[in-house]
Amino acid sequence: MSLDATDVTPADAPALPGTLPDELRAELISFRRDLHMHPELGNCEFRTTAAIKARLEQAGLEPRVLPSGTGLICDIGPRDGVAPLLALRADIDGLPIPDTKTVDYRSTVADRAHACGHDVHTTVVLGAGLVLAELAREGRLARPVRLLFQPAEEVLPGGAADAIEAGVLDGVGRILALHCDPKVEVGRIGLRVGPITSACDRLEVSLDGPGGHTARPHLTTDLVTAVAKVITEVPALLARRVDARSGLAVTWGRVESGHACNVIPQHAELSATVRCLDLPAWREAPDLVHAAVDEIATLHRAKSEINYIRGVPPVVNEASSAELLRDAMIARRGAGAVEGTEQSLGGEDFSWYLERVPGAMARLGVRKVGDTTRRDLHAGDFDVDEGAIAVGVELFTAAVLLDRNA
Repeated sequence: MSLDATDVTPADAPALPGTLPDELRAELISFRRDLHMHPELGNCEFRTTAAIKARLEQAGLEPRVLPSGTGLICDIGPRDGVAPLLALRADIDGLPIPDTKTVDYRSTVADRAHACGHDVHTTVVLGAGLVLAELAREGRLARPVRLLFQPAEEVLPGGAADAIEAGVLDGVGRILALHCDPKVEVGRIGLRVGPITSACDRLEVSLDGPGGHTARPHLTTDLVTAVAKVITEVPALLARRVDARSGLAVTWGRVESGHACNVIPQHAELSATVRCLDLPAWREAPDLVHAAVDEIATLHRAKSEINYIRGVPPVVNEASSAELLRDAMIARRGAGAVEGTEQSLGGEDFSWYLERVPGAMARLGVRKVGDTTRRDLHAGDFDVDEGAIAVGVELFTAAVLLDRNA
Protein backbone atom coordinates (compact mmCIF):
# COMPACT_ATOMS: atom_id res chain seq x y z
CA MET A 1 0.00 0.00 0.00
CA SER A 2 1.26 3.48 -0.85
CA LEU A 3 2.02 5.97 1.89
CA ASP A 4 0.73 8.87 -0.18
CA ALA A 5 -2.67 8.57 1.54
CA THR A 6 -4.50 10.09 -1.43
CA ASP A 7 -7.18 7.41 -1.34
CA VAL A 8 -8.47 8.24 2.16
CA THR A 9 -10.42 11.31 3.24
CA PRO A 10 -10.96 12.69 6.77
CA ALA A 11 -14.53 11.36 6.65
CA ASP A 12 -13.16 7.83 6.38
CA ALA A 13 -11.24 8.16 9.65
CA PRO A 14 -12.66 6.25 12.62
CA ALA A 15 -13.54 8.14 15.79
CA LEU A 16 -10.91 7.37 18.42
CA PRO A 17 -10.50 8.35 22.06
CA GLY A 18 -7.26 9.87 23.28
CA THR A 19 -7.41 13.47 22.10
CA LEU A 20 -5.69 15.94 24.42
CA PRO A 21 -7.71 18.08 26.84
CA ASP A 22 -6.54 21.68 27.02
CA GLU A 23 -5.20 21.26 30.56
CA LEU A 24 -2.90 18.38 29.60
CA ARG A 25 -1.84 20.18 26.43
CA ALA A 26 -0.69 23.17 28.50
CA GLU A 27 1.05 20.92 31.03
CA LEU A 28 3.02 19.15 28.32
CA ILE A 29 4.19 22.41 26.78
CA SER A 30 5.38 23.49 30.23
CA PHE A 31 7.13 20.14 30.73
CA ARG A 32 8.89 20.45 27.38
CA ARG A 33 10.07 23.96 28.20
CA ASP A 34 11.49 22.79 31.51
CA LEU A 35 13.46 20.07 29.74
CA HIS A 36 14.60 22.59 27.14
CA MET A 37 15.97 24.83 29.88
CA HIS A 38 17.91 21.97 31.49
CA PRO A 39 19.51 19.86 28.73
CA GLU A 40 21.74 16.98 29.80
CA LEU A 41 24.27 15.07 27.71
CA GLY A 42 24.15 11.36 26.99
CA ASN A 43 24.36 9.07 30.04
CA CYS A 44 24.10 12.12 32.33
CA GLU A 45 20.34 12.66 32.04
CA PHE A 46 19.67 12.31 35.79
CA ARG A 47 17.43 15.35 36.21
CA THR A 48 15.51 14.48 33.05
CA THR A 49 15.01 10.89 34.20
CA ALA A 50 13.81 12.04 37.62
CA ALA A 51 11.30 14.47 36.08
CA ILE A 52 9.81 11.79 33.81
CA LYS A 53 9.69 9.25 36.63
CA ALA A 54 7.96 11.66 39.02
CA ARG A 55 5.22 12.53 36.52
CA LEU A 56 4.56 8.89 35.64
CA GLU A 57 4.36 7.96 39.32
CA GLN A 58 1.98 10.85 39.89
CA ALA A 59 -0.28 9.19 37.30
CA GLY A 60 -0.24 5.95 39.29
CA LEU A 61 2.25 4.15 37.03
CA GLU A 62 5.36 2.19 37.99
CA PRO A 63 8.34 3.34 35.90
CA ARG A 64 11.64 1.47 36.15
CA VAL A 65 14.94 3.32 35.77
CA LEU A 66 17.47 1.56 33.54
CA PRO A 67 20.55 -0.01 35.17
CA SER A 68 22.77 2.85 33.95
CA GLY A 69 20.85 5.25 36.21
CA THR A 70 19.44 7.29 33.34
CA GLY A 71 16.50 6.49 31.11
CA LEU A 72 13.52 4.36 32.09
CA ILE A 73 10.71 2.13 30.91
CA CYS A 74 7.09 2.05 32.02
CA ASP A 75 4.45 -0.54 31.13
CA ILE A 76 0.77 0.35 30.80
CA GLY A 77 -2.32 -1.76 30.27
CA PRO A 78 -3.31 -5.41 30.51
CA ARG A 79 -0.58 -8.04 30.67
CA ASP A 80 -1.37 -11.70 30.19
CA GLY A 81 2.19 -12.75 29.41
CA VAL A 82 1.18 -13.62 25.84
CA ALA A 83 0.14 -10.42 24.06
CA PRO A 84 3.23 -8.57 22.78
CA LEU A 85 3.93 -5.05 23.99
CA LEU A 86 3.82 -2.10 21.63
CA ALA A 87 6.77 0.11 22.57
CA LEU A 88 6.86 3.90 22.14
CA ARG A 89 10.43 5.19 22.20
CA ALA A 90 11.81 8.63 23.01
CA ASP A 91 15.44 9.77 23.27
CA ILE A 92 16.15 12.12 26.16
CA ASP A 93 19.67 13.60 25.77
CA GLY A 94 20.77 17.02 24.60
CA LEU A 95 23.74 18.25 22.56
CA PRO A 96 27.05 19.94 23.49
CA ILE A 97 26.30 23.19 21.64
CA PRO A 98 25.14 26.63 22.89
CA ASP A 99 21.49 27.65 22.70
CA THR A 100 21.42 30.88 20.67
CA LYS A 101 17.66 31.57 20.75
CA THR A 102 16.11 34.52 22.53
CA VAL A 103 13.16 32.84 24.28
CA ASP A 104 11.99 32.54 27.89
CA TYR A 105 12.82 28.82 27.89
CA ARG A 106 16.36 29.17 26.51
CA SER A 107 18.86 26.68 27.92
CA THR A 108 20.23 27.64 31.34
CA VAL A 109 23.25 25.35 30.91
CA ALA A 110 26.27 26.80 29.12
CA ASP A 111 27.14 25.08 25.83
CA ARG A 112 24.24 22.63 26.14
CA ALA A 113 21.03 22.65 24.12
CA HIS A 114 18.09 20.52 23.06
CA ALA A 115 18.88 21.31 19.44
CA CYS A 116 17.58 18.05 17.98
CA GLY A 117 14.08 17.95 19.45
CA HIS A 118 14.66 15.23 22.03
CA ASP A 119 12.76 17.34 24.57
CA VAL A 120 9.76 17.14 22.23
CA HIS A 121 10.18 13.40 21.67
CA THR A 122 10.30 12.86 25.44
CA THR A 123 7.25 15.02 26.07
CA VAL A 124 5.26 13.28 23.34
CA VAL A 125 5.89 9.80 24.76
CA LEU A 126 5.17 11.05 28.28
CA GLY A 127 1.92 12.63 27.10
CA ALA A 128 0.93 9.47 25.25
CA GLY A 129 1.61 7.49 28.41
CA LEU A 130 -0.63 9.74 30.49
CA VAL A 131 -3.48 9.47 27.99
CA LEU A 132 -3.08 5.69 27.67
CA ALA A 133 -2.97 5.28 31.45
CA GLU A 134 -6.33 7.01 31.70
CA LEU A 135 -7.77 4.80 28.96
CA ALA A 136 -6.43 1.74 30.82
CA ARG A 137 -8.17 2.85 34.02
CA GLU A 138 -11.40 3.17 32.03
CA GLY A 139 -10.96 -0.32 30.58
CA ARG A 140 -10.51 1.02 27.05
CA LEU A 141 -6.93 -0.08 26.43
CA ALA A 142 -6.97 -3.53 24.86
CA ARG A 143 -3.23 -4.08 24.49
CA PRO A 144 -0.15 -3.57 26.65
CA VAL A 145 2.17 -0.66 25.93
CA ARG A 146 5.75 0.08 26.98
CA LEU A 147 7.06 3.61 27.22
CA LEU A 148 10.81 3.69 26.56
CA PHE A 149 12.78 6.79 27.47
CA GLN A 150 16.27 6.09 26.13
CA PRO A 151 19.47 7.91 27.09
CA ALA A 152 22.51 8.73 24.98
CA GLU A 153 21.14 8.68 21.43
CA GLU A 154 23.78 11.24 20.43
CA VAL A 155 26.68 9.11 21.74
CA LEU A 156 28.01 6.58 19.20
CA PRO A 157 27.09 3.77 18.90
CA GLY A 158 23.99 5.04 20.67
CA GLY A 159 22.32 4.30 23.99
CA ALA A 160 19.87 1.96 22.27
CA ALA A 161 22.44 -0.84 22.36
CA ASP A 162 22.78 -0.57 26.15
CA ALA A 163 19.01 -0.30 26.54
CA ILE A 164 18.53 -3.50 24.52
CA GLU A 165 21.12 -5.27 26.67
CA ALA A 166 19.14 -4.13 29.72
CA GLY A 167 16.08 -5.95 28.37
CA VAL A 168 13.88 -3.10 27.17
CA LEU A 169 12.70 -5.18 24.20
CA ASP A 170 11.71 -8.21 26.28
CA GLY A 171 8.12 -8.99 25.35
CA VAL A 172 7.97 -6.23 22.71
CA GLY A 173 6.33 -7.11 19.40
CA ARG A 174 6.56 -3.71 17.70
CA ILE A 175 8.29 -0.39 18.38
CA LEU A 176 7.42 3.09 17.13
CA ALA A 177 9.23 6.43 17.28
CA LEU A 178 9.14 9.89 15.81
CA HIS A 179 11.73 12.56 15.10
CA CYS A 180 11.24 16.29 14.79
CA ASP A 181 11.63 17.57 11.23
CA PRO A 182 11.90 21.35 10.72
CA LYS A 183 11.18 20.90 7.00
CA VAL A 184 7.70 19.47 7.67
CA GLU A 185 4.86 21.78 8.68
CA VAL A 186 3.26 21.31 12.09
CA GLY A 187 0.17 19.10 11.93
CA ARG A 188 1.78 16.75 9.41
CA ILE A 189 4.14 13.78 9.44
CA GLY A 190 6.59 12.43 6.89
CA LEU A 191 6.69 8.67 6.27
CA ARG A 192 8.36 6.11 4.06
CA VAL A 193 8.69 2.33 3.96
CA GLY A 194 12.28 1.08 3.99
CA PRO A 195 15.35 3.12 4.95
CA ILE A 196 14.53 6.57 6.33
CA THR A 197 17.97 7.45 7.77
CA SER A 198 21.52 6.44 6.90
CA ALA A 199 24.26 4.54 8.62
CA CYS A 200 26.77 6.74 10.41
CA ASP A 201 30.23 5.67 11.62
CA ARG A 202 33.30 7.59 12.76
CA LEU A 203 36.78 7.35 11.25
CA GLU A 204 40.03 8.44 12.90
CA VAL A 205 43.30 8.25 10.96
CA SER A 206 46.88 8.91 12.09
CA LEU A 207 49.65 9.33 9.52
CA ASP A 208 53.35 9.29 10.43
CA GLY A 209 56.69 9.88 8.72
CA PRO A 210 60.28 10.80 9.65
CA GLY A 211 59.77 14.55 9.07
CA GLY A 212 62.32 16.91 7.62
CA HIS A 213 63.04 20.25 5.96
CA THR A 214 60.61 21.61 3.36
CA ALA A 215 63.66 22.28 1.14
CA ARG A 216 64.19 18.51 0.79
CA PRO A 217 60.81 16.75 0.59
CA HIS A 218 62.34 14.10 -1.68
CA LEU A 219 64.48 12.84 1.21
CA THR A 220 61.60 12.15 3.56
CA THR A 221 57.86 11.51 3.64
CA ASP A 222 56.05 14.64 2.50
CA LEU A 223 53.42 14.12 5.15
CA VAL A 224 51.20 17.10 4.41
CA THR A 225 50.92 16.02 0.79
CA ALA A 226 50.11 12.49 1.98
CA VAL A 227 47.37 13.95 4.18
CA ALA A 228 45.99 15.95 1.27
CA LYS A 229 45.90 12.86 -0.92
CA VAL A 230 44.10 10.81 1.74
CA ILE A 231 41.54 13.59 2.10
CA THR A 232 40.81 13.87 -1.60
CA GLU A 233 41.47 10.40 -2.97
CA VAL A 234 39.99 8.08 -0.34
CA PRO A 235 36.41 9.26 -1.02
CA ALA A 236 37.04 9.06 -4.78
CA LEU A 237 38.50 5.56 -4.48
CA LEU A 238 35.54 4.33 -2.42
CA ALA A 239 33.16 5.71 -5.03
CA ARG A 240 34.66 3.22 -7.51
CA ARG A 241 34.59 0.23 -5.16
CA VAL A 242 30.92 0.17 -4.13
CA ASP A 243 27.65 0.53 -5.97
CA ALA A 244 27.03 4.27 -6.37
CA ARG A 245 23.45 3.71 -5.18
CA SER A 246 24.74 2.73 -1.74
CA GLY A 247 25.70 6.34 -1.05
CA LEU A 248 28.88 5.43 0.84
CA ALA A 249 30.53 8.76 1.65
CA VAL A 250 33.52 9.82 3.75
CA THR A 251 33.41 13.46 4.86
CA TRP A 252 36.37 14.90 6.76
CA GLY A 253 35.70 17.16 9.72
CA ARG A 254 39.11 17.57 11.39
CA VAL A 255 42.70 17.75 10.12
CA GLU A 256 45.73 18.59 12.26
CA SER A 257 49.39 18.59 11.22
CA GLY A 258 52.50 20.71 11.48
CA HIS A 259 53.56 23.83 13.35
CA ALA A 260 55.94 25.71 11.05
CA CYS A 261 55.90 26.63 7.38
CA ASN A 262 59.40 25.25 6.70
CA VAL A 263 59.17 21.98 8.65
CA ILE A 264 57.70 18.78 7.22
CA PRO A 265 55.81 17.30 10.20
CA GLN A 266 56.18 13.79 11.57
CA HIS A 267 52.55 13.27 12.57
CA ALA A 268 49.07 14.12 11.31
CA GLU A 269 45.55 13.30 12.49
CA LEU A 270 42.33 13.23 10.51
CA SER A 271 38.74 12.56 11.60
CA ALA A 272 35.69 11.92 9.44
CA THR A 273 32.20 10.52 9.38
CA VAL A 274 31.33 7.61 7.15
CA ARG A 275 27.72 7.60 5.98
CA CYS A 276 25.91 5.00 3.94
CA LEU A 277 22.37 4.62 2.59
CA ASP A 278 22.55 0.87 2.09
CA LEU A 279 22.72 -1.79 4.82
CA PRO A 280 24.85 -4.37 2.90
CA ALA A 281 27.38 -1.69 1.89
CA TRP A 282 27.50 -0.47 5.51
CA ARG A 283 28.50 -3.94 6.61
CA GLU A 284 31.41 -3.86 4.12
CA ALA A 285 32.43 -0.27 4.87
CA PRO A 286 35.14 -0.86 7.53
CA ASP A 287 37.18 -3.19 5.29
CA LEU A 288 36.72 -0.94 2.26
CA VAL A 289 37.77 2.21 4.12
CA HIS A 290 40.78 0.53 5.75
CA ALA A 291 42.00 -0.69 2.37
CA ALA A 292 41.56 2.70 0.69
CA VAL A 293 43.39 4.66 3.42
CA ASP A 294 46.26 2.15 3.54
CA GLU A 295 46.61 2.18 -0.25
CA ILE A 296 46.87 5.98 -0.51
CA ALA A 297 49.12 6.34 2.55
CA THR A 298 51.51 3.63 1.35
CA LEU A 299 51.72 5.24 -2.09
CA HIS A 300 53.05 8.39 -0.41
CA ARG A 301 55.35 6.55 2.03
CA ALA A 302 53.33 7.38 5.11
CA LYS A 303 52.54 4.93 7.90
CA SER A 304 48.85 4.83 8.72
CA GLU A 305 46.93 3.84 11.84
CA ILE A 306 43.17 3.60 11.45
CA ASN A 307 40.48 3.56 14.13
CA TYR A 308 37.11 2.76 12.57
CA ILE A 309 34.34 3.30 15.14
CA ARG A 310 31.06 1.61 14.40
CA GLY A 311 28.06 3.90 14.79
CA VAL A 312 24.55 2.96 13.73
CA PRO A 313 22.99 1.17 10.74
CA PRO A 314 20.18 2.83 8.76
CA VAL A 315 16.71 3.01 10.28
CA VAL A 316 14.70 0.70 8.01
CA ASN A 317 10.95 1.15 8.47
CA GLU A 318 9.02 -2.11 8.37
CA ALA A 319 6.02 -1.88 6.07
CA SER A 320 3.16 -2.79 8.42
CA SER A 321 4.52 -0.50 11.15
CA ALA A 322 4.79 2.43 8.74
CA GLU A 323 1.24 1.70 7.59
CA LEU A 324 0.08 1.72 11.21
CA LEU A 325 1.55 5.21 11.69
CA ARG A 326 -0.05 6.31 8.43
CA ASP A 327 -3.47 5.00 9.45
CA ALA A 328 -3.15 6.56 12.90
CA MET A 329 -2.34 9.98 11.44
CA ILE A 330 -5.23 9.75 9.00
CA ALA A 331 -7.54 8.81 11.86
CA ARG A 332 -6.50 11.96 13.72
CA ARG A 333 -5.87 14.54 11.01
CA GLY A 334 -7.04 13.16 7.67
CA ALA A 335 -5.21 11.99 4.59
CA GLY A 336 -3.66 15.37 3.88
CA ALA A 337 -1.61 15.17 7.08
CA VAL A 338 0.64 12.40 5.72
CA GLU A 339 3.39 13.10 3.19
CA GLY A 340 6.17 11.05 1.72
CA THR A 341 9.70 11.77 2.86
CA GLU A 342 13.20 11.09 1.55
CA GLN A 343 15.95 9.07 3.15
CA SER A 344 18.21 11.41 5.08
CA LEU A 345 21.96 11.14 5.60
CA GLY A 346 21.55 11.57 9.35
CA GLY A 347 22.08 8.66 11.72
CA GLU A 348 19.69 7.45 14.45
CA ASP A 349 20.24 4.66 16.96
CA PHE A 350 16.56 3.67 16.75
CA SER A 351 17.95 1.42 14.03
CA TRP A 352 19.32 -0.97 16.66
CA TYR A 353 15.79 -1.76 17.86
CA LEU A 354 14.70 -2.51 14.31
CA GLU A 355 17.44 -5.12 14.04
CA ARG A 356 15.47 -7.04 16.70
CA VAL A 357 11.76 -6.24 16.28
CA PRO A 358 9.59 -4.67 13.55
CA GLY A 359 8.90 -0.97 13.85
CA ALA A 360 8.97 2.41 12.17
CA MET A 361 9.88 6.04 12.73
CA ALA A 362 7.83 9.01 11.49
CA ARG A 363 9.07 12.53 10.91
CA LEU A 364 7.04 14.91 13.06
CA GLY A 365 6.38 18.30 11.51
CA VAL A 366 7.53 21.14 13.77
CA ARG A 367 7.76 24.05 11.31
CA LYS A 368 5.36 26.90 12.05
CA VAL A 369 2.68 27.41 9.43
CA GLY A 370 3.86 30.08 6.98
CA ASP A 371 7.47 30.08 8.23
CA THR A 372 9.77 30.02 5.18
CA THR A 373 13.04 30.24 7.13
CA ARG A 374 15.38 27.33 6.44
CA ARG A 375 16.16 25.62 9.73
CA ASP A 376 18.02 22.47 10.57
CA LEU A 377 18.71 20.11 13.45
CA HIS A 378 21.87 20.40 15.56
CA ALA A 379 21.83 24.20 15.26
CA GLY A 380 21.81 26.59 18.20
CA ASP A 381 18.70 28.38 16.99
CA PHE A 382 16.63 25.21 16.55
CA ASP A 383 13.09 25.47 17.94
CA VAL A 384 9.66 24.01 17.25
CA ASP A 385 6.02 24.95 16.97
CA GLU A 386 4.84 23.44 20.24
CA GLY A 387 1.55 22.46 18.66
CA ALA A 388 3.54 19.47 17.39
CA ILE A 389 3.46 17.97 20.90
CA ALA A 390 -0.30 17.36 20.78
CA VAL A 391 0.02 16.01 17.24
CA GLY A 392 2.63 13.48 18.36
CA VAL A 393 0.66 12.40 21.42
CA GLU A 394 -2.50 11.86 19.40
CA LEU A 395 -0.55 10.02 16.68
CA PHE A 396 0.91 7.57 19.17
CA THR A 397 -2.33 7.00 21.07
CA ALA A 398 -4.15 6.33 17.79
CA ALA A 399 -1.44 3.88 16.73
CA VAL A 400 -1.84 1.97 19.98
CA LEU A 401 -5.62 1.82 19.60
CA LEU A 402 -5.48 0.78 15.95
CA ASP A 403 -2.76 -1.85 16.25
CA ARG A 404 -4.19 -5.35 15.92
CA ASN A 405 -0.85 -7.05 16.58
CA ALA A 406 -1.94 -7.95 20.12
